[in-house]
Amino acid sequence: MDENKKTPAKNSFLELVKFAAIAFIIVVPIRYFVAQPFVVSGLSMFPTFNDGQYLIIDELSYRFHPPHRGDVVVFHYPKDKSKYFIKRIIGLPGETVVTKNNSVTIKNADHPEGFVLDEPYVSRAVDGNVTSKLGADEYFVLGDNRPASSDSRYWGNLPKDLIVGRVYLRLLPFSRIGILPGENNNY
Repeated sequence: MDENKKTPAKNSFLELVKFAAIAFIIVVPIRYFVAQPFVVSGLSMFPTFNDGQYLIIDELSYRFHPPHRGDVVVFHYPKDKSKYFIKRIIGLPGETVVTKNNSVTIKNADHPEGFVLDEPYVSRAVDGNVTSKLGADEYFVLGDNRPASSDSRYWGNLPKDLIVGRVYLRLLPFSRIGILPGENNNY
């Protein structure tokens, strides 16, 4: 009879171990290869993102297609790869970006004379005059709150391999939950 009493306990323990193993097998790859949490620190992306907002970063999409102009991305800071930054992609590989007179002009093969970006998300105007030619795997990124942003104007172009992923979901605050916040006029 003692053996019968131990069997349900053993079965329960084995079921718990199986459940934990399955959860581990599912959660770990998702966390390290598909999505990652990120908490905004600072006001460089204000008003799009505020200090302390909780985001989920999509790490998978850029394995299938390149980043687009206007995407909000999280990346390793080029000067200290242990730090993460959040900025908006402004310039794409092969383009020339010119910041001058409180505007951003993009020059590329389709627009050799350049076109001025319409940036409704910008909190305050661009300060400083910068011209940057982007290489084959480089991006020019700026914060939406330009005077409070350390970005490509100061430390140069962002290599593609430092991009962790694009902001996919804003979870906190609850009043601003949204998919692809910061894109498609969803600020």
